[in-house]
Amino acid sequence: MADAEVEQDVVLYEVRDGIAIVTMNRPKYRNAQNSKMTYALDAAFRRAVDDDDVKAIILAGSGEHFSAGHDIGTPGRDVNQSFDRAHLWYDHVNKPGGEFLYVREQEVYLGMCRRWRDIPKPTIAMVQGACVAGALMLAWVCDLIIAADNAFFADPVVRMGIPGVEYFAHAFELPPRVAKEFLLLGERMPADRAYNLGMVNKVVKVADLEAETLAIAGRIAAMPRMGLVLTKQAINHVEDLRGKRTAMDAVFHMHHFAHSHNELISGSKLGGMDAKSMAASQRPK
Repeated sequence: MADAEVEQDVVLYEVRDGIAIVTMNRPKYRNAQNSKMTYALDAAFRRAVDDDDVKAIILAGSGEHFSAGHDIGTPGRDVNQSFDRAHLWYDHVNKPGGEFLYVREQEVYLGMCRRWRDIPKPTIAMVQGACVAGALMLAWVCDLIIAADNAFFADPVVRMGIPGVEYFAHAFELPPRVAKEFLLLGERMPADRAYNLGMVNKVVKVADLEAETLAIAGRIAAMPRMGLVLTKQAINHVEDLRGKRTAMDAVFHMHHFAHSHNELISGSKLGGMDAKSMAASQRPK
């Protein structure tokens, strides 16, 4: 990993008027998420939950993009490193075959996202530019999504032979036929279409994104804390009654069958794709 990134805080944290702002901070790599960032996000969310003065949380990305998803090719990729884990899973490092990614992704992807979805304080994703693959998971766990008019959403991992990212909320965030289109084509969905489909709460000009998101967070923060907690729990409970959690468990196993199948036939868990080829696939033709 480059020395500059070792010294850099990959997640920034600040509080303004009862609103915590958690910012992914790897703009050079479009805020690609390595494990270091994932655990730093978890620590920042914990900090916000522990602070009684914080009533709402905004998740943001520094630079031009919210996030390009999981880190599959930067100098800071740390898939082979051990970390102090947040869940009761054992360390994935040096585990054989499919166990390596299955254990890691239970912890840093599916497990973390479920943990963050259950944060008792309202969360808002503030999205500009790219929100691709693993970044969808971060936006989808938030209670609201406010998008800039230059934002776009995509999950192109079918190109890897994988049926969507690990936190598989696609058919809950989108109508089923649209979710199939979203995955089977892997193309960018602009912010205005995401709004029309109900995946995004509001679309604003890029220049107004921060101010508008802070204003919405401020109105939420004026509500009684316990009322906010119970409202989140109520809606999340309805989603789970509709099968969200069990569907996600099933697709997570399909996801890992795909990783193992890829490795058997090509020697690559990602089907021979890397960050460069995935980025190229997302550029408009």
